[in-house]
Amino acid sequence: MSSDPWGRVDETGTVYVRTADGEQVVGSWAAGSPEEALAYFERKYEGLVVEIGLLEKRVRTTDLSAKDAQAAIDHLREQVDAHHAVGDLDALRTRLDKLVETVEARREERKAQRAKQSDEARKAKETLVAEAEELARSDQWRAAGERLRALVDTWKGLPRLDRKSDDELWHRFSHARSAFSKRRKAHFAQLDAQREEARRTKERLVGEAEALSGSTDWGPTAARYRELMTEWKAAGRAQREHEDDLWNRFRGAQDVFFAARSSVFAERDAEQAENLKLKEELAEEAEKLLPITELKGARAAFRSINERWEAIGHVPRDARPKVEGRMHAVERAIQEAEEAEWRRTNPEARARAEGLTGQLQAAVDKLRAQIEQARAQGNNARADKLEKELEGRQALLDQALKGLQEFGG
Repeated sequence: MSSDPWGRVDETGTVYVRTADGEQVVGSWAAGSPEEALAYFERKYEGLVVEIGLLEKRVRTTDLSAKDAQAAIDHLREQVDAHHAVGDLDALRTRLDKLVETVEARREERKAQRAKQSDEARKAKETLVAEAEELARSDQWRAAGERLRALVDTWKGLPRLDRKSDDELWHRFSHARSAFSKRRKAHFAQLDAQREEARRTKERLVGEAEALSGSTDWGPTAARYRELMTEWKAAGRAQREHEDDLWNRFRGAQDVFFAARSSVFAERDAEQAENLKLKEELAEEAEKLLPITELKGARAAFRSINERWEAIGHVPRDARPKVEGRMHAVERAIQEAEEAEWRRTNPEARARAEGLTGQLQAAVDKLRAQIEQARAQGNNARADKLEKELEGRQALLDQALKGLQEFGG
């Protein structure tokens, strides 16, 4: 018979292992010596030790699931309980029991971690839903659309919740996206309609602008172009593919008209500048007639100058008052000379002037005689009153005498 601390072999070849519950039969051995039998079953024990050690390491260092770990523990426990090995089987059972505790602790830890992750995922999804519902009311179509697409990618990266919670939150999230898409679609449909209306309006404006481009009715046409520009701005933008082409046609038509007008105005300005120079020379020639000394010659000379003046075209508007004023001054001087000559040579006017002068002279003489008489009688008050009247009549007489001198007498 052979034995060691954990087992023995009896004379019949039966192998036993010692446990806390007493000896247990391991098996029979008839192929060799008892020592070989013990060595064989000790090697089986060492194999169990190695397997348990590997399982402990897997549980400790890998993400082995609790279910798979427990299945491996149960498999090893069956082998230990089968007593087909010689060694400290109770120690192996103790290690397996501790391993069960470790797996259970890991299970609870993972359960708590999953609960925490689920709670975080729920809060994250609720935050996404709240933002999506806020964005659903936005009019920032591009920015809000891009943000909603980013929110979808974020949602896909989050863990799923329980079916009910996940479905409810996804329904709200999806509804917000749909509401935004519906509003955006309606907005751009309205925008398309407005742009189509703008295109039709601008087509009409372009047609009129092109029709006016050859006009030479400068003032009214320029005014109409300004009105067309106001209408163009009020029409809004057409579709992008039409807007630039319409604008180029509209602007091109205006350019044709205003280029032609500028050319004509440049020629006109040059012509009017030359006209101004000629009229200034005539005004200078007319001014040499002043003062009027020989009316008949001055009148004939001015008539000649004026005929040449009338033959000259327009001058620049801002220069017109000054140059025309110089001619009018000469013309007024001739008219005044003519009036003076007429008064001097008109018999009827002379007779009226002489009659009026005689009447005034008689009245003055009479007032002087009355004043002398009043003074002699001591009636100074009457004399003072008559003297004031005399002052007025004397002034009239002086004016009449001056007028009579214009008649040459």
